Amino acid sequence: MLICSVFILSVFLFYLLQIIINTIIARFGINTWYDFGPQFFKRGFIVMYEVGFLNCLWLFFFYPILLGLGYIIGDKIYNLF
Repeated sequence: MLICSVFILSVFLFYLLQIIINTIIARFGINTWYDFGPQFFKRGFIVMYEVGFLNCLWLFFFYPILLGLGYIIGDKIYNLF
């Protein structure tokens, strides 16, 4: 039971981190996957040129790194128990 609750806590922290990151980034005017995804599936790769380098850099490089750090934090918490 303890393992299950720690796993749920780790997943919760991962998604909480994701929500916080998306909220902060949206305030700076940088696209999130919620903005980019529907456009991309509707119109294709041309959207990558339209959103710009900074948005693409965020979506494909920095965002996965931050989510990976969220996983590492959750894993550390999981391994404490």
